[in-house]
Amino acid sequence: MVEIFNTILFEPIFNLLMAIYHNLPPHDLGVSIILVTFILKLILFYPAWYSIKSQQAMQEIQPKLDALRKKYAGNREELSRQLVVFYRENKISPFSSCLPILIQFPILIALYQVFIAVSRTDPATGILAANQLEHLYQPLSDIYANTAINGHFLGFVDLTQTKNYVLAGIAAVLQLWQSRMLMSQQPKKAKSGGMAQNMSRQMMYLMPVITFIFGASFPAGLTLYWGASTAFQIIQQYLFLRWHKKNIANNGTAEQRPN
Repeated sequence: MVEIFNTILFEPIFNLLMAIYHNLPPHDLGVSIILVTFILKLILFYPAWYSIKSQQAMQEIQPKLDALRKKYAGNREELSRQLVVFYRENKISPFSSCLPILIQFPILIALYQVFIAVSRTDPATGILAANQLEHLYQPLSDIYANTAINGHFLGFVDLTQTKNYVLAGIAAVLQLWQSRMLMSQQPKKAKSGGMAQNMSRQMMYLMPVITFIFGASFPAGLTLYWGASTAFQIIQQYLFLRWHKKNIANNGTAEQRPN
């Protein structure tokens, strides 16, 4: 399984990063990370779009779900039956937004390993460790067996070091912005209460804190990736929300399910 994972995900992403770094002046690792993030976001555009669409649909039906839960609060068996009927009639799966995330999860693991690999250079020479060089294709492996990697972004941000609180803070703010964008689209009734909404609001503020803690703990290259990934996600959410409002204006009603 490890070999399959390396062959299908880790090594292609690792070589893509190093190819961009090698061929794009001024050989800035941070710029290369941002470009790789952009390319992967393009590849994963549809799964991410589907996930946003599913979340929006779930938000729009939340008041009706809350009414059902309130009506059958004392009868769990009947509530389960009514929820099944409700989801079937509205053609919505409560797990539809989770599938795209599951699809992207192996790629996130591969990215994590790639950025860890890039940060593992000899402190004295800046050359990649031997066990990382073996994952590079020819001729990249030949080049970087003797060529140092400049692990800096914009010439002064060391992406191999931890405790970069500035990048961690930027990533946390972007995470909060992304969460607030979708929360702001909830119907007024849904915003007023309900367990799901309360949990969503708590997560909206908890996730930036987690992002900051992990961002400061990992090499700055990972934190830069996370911030860039979130920024691209904000752009995609903005495009989706514009499309969604235009669709509502044209049709008169919001879509109730993802296509």
